[in-house]
Amino acid sequence: MADLLSHVLLAYAGCTVAGWYRPIPDRWVSVVMIGAILPDLNRVTLLVTNETLETTLGVPFDFGALSTLGGAIFLAGVGAIVVVDRHRLAFVALFAGALSHLLIDGLKAYADGLAGPWLYPLTWARHPTPSLYVSSDPAVLALAVTVAAVVTGIDRYFINSDRAIAVPW
Repeated sequence: MADLLSHVLLAYAGCTVAGWYRPIPDRWVSVVMIGAILPDLNRVTLLVTNETLETTLGVPFDFGALSTLGGAIFLAGVGAIVVVDRHRLAFVALFAGALSHLLIDGLKAYADGLAGPWLYPLTWARHPTPSLYVSSDPAVLALAVTVAAVVTGIDRYFINSDRAIAVPW
């Protein structure tokens, strides 16, 4: 759960900082935050196994593909279809959140020192990871909360207030 919340908070912080350069409406920030959850939908295997779906559908199936670039594109496309209007903007927002999730996960520590094949369908290659963090470490969540709180404070008290200081950008 800490990993999921970390991704959502970091997507919020990223959108807020991006909004300092070009304003992003709050509803689209929320959509990016939802997009940051998409790659973790592969956790549905806790409820339904891949083998159950394979026997039901009659074709090979693996939920692990949802946490790849191709899975992010697919899920962002499905999410964009659900939106009544602004399909392209919804796709971009969902995909941006999912991409931020994948990029952050590319820095995780794995037992073999290589990240997952998250660049599929471009390549199955697994790049070496800098092993910056373990996803179950509570320090990661503490860092994400701190980053989000600092960015929110700067946004509220310096960027979007009547007392705003002159920022060169």
